[in-house]
Amino acid sequence: MEIGSKKWEQLIIDGARDVNIHVDRHQARQLGIHALELLKWNRKINLTAITDPKEVAIKHCLDSIIPGHMIAPDATLLDIGSGGGFPGIPLKIMKPSLSVTLIDASRKKVSFLKHMIRTLKFEKVEARHVRAEDFAKEREVRSSFDVVISRALTSIENLVILAAPLLTRGGTIIALKGPELHKETETVCSQVDQNTGVVEIADIRFSLNLKTYSLPHLGSQRAIISLRIYS
Repeated sequence: MEIGSKKWEQLIIDGARDVNIHVDRHQARQLGIHALELLKWNRKINLTAITDPKEVAIKHCLDSIIPGHMIAPDATLLDIGSGGGFPGIPLKIMKPSLSVTLIDASRKKVSFLKHMIRTLKFEKVEARHVRAEDFAKEREVRSSFDVVISRALTSIENLVILAAPLLTRGGTIIALKGPELHKETETVCSQVDQNTGVVEIADIRFSLNLKTYSLPHLGSQRAIISLRIYS
């Protein structure tokens, strides 16, 4: 099976259906373009260790769109440590009205992200070469994002410290975690006030939502932690 083939696109469509997400043929085709370019560029720069077509479809593309239901169609979204564009680019494909900012500390990875923005003819998407710590200090981006999302980048506490100043009032942090980080998710959940559903992280109060799931066709375990600023 080749990336971008009809069979590969159908794998995306069927896998998405298994988790109650509708992916149309055009969206599957765009996901295929992203995946093909990812592997082309991966020959020169380190973008991903996952190169098997099925695993790229499920572990990269499909896993990236699963939190989409948590994000409003016209939200402002920041993807911290975007790397090869996950989850920000697939989320933009699924929700074209999103305003998306992709940041990464690697200049080469940002070059790839800018290439994908041009290739997919995205509007309201920018990629910036900047460390998250430095980006968070920029006055003009403070309190400007409805959602800050990151995939297996850092600890939840560190992500909160980076993301909280960037969120709009009532904004949400979404952390996508793999199977090796279930202990961290258990630790965070154990700190939730059972009466209010509120957890305090880095001196900030959040309402917490935890979703665990298995990736279709592969069975790999994943977790999504959603933290909404509590007011």
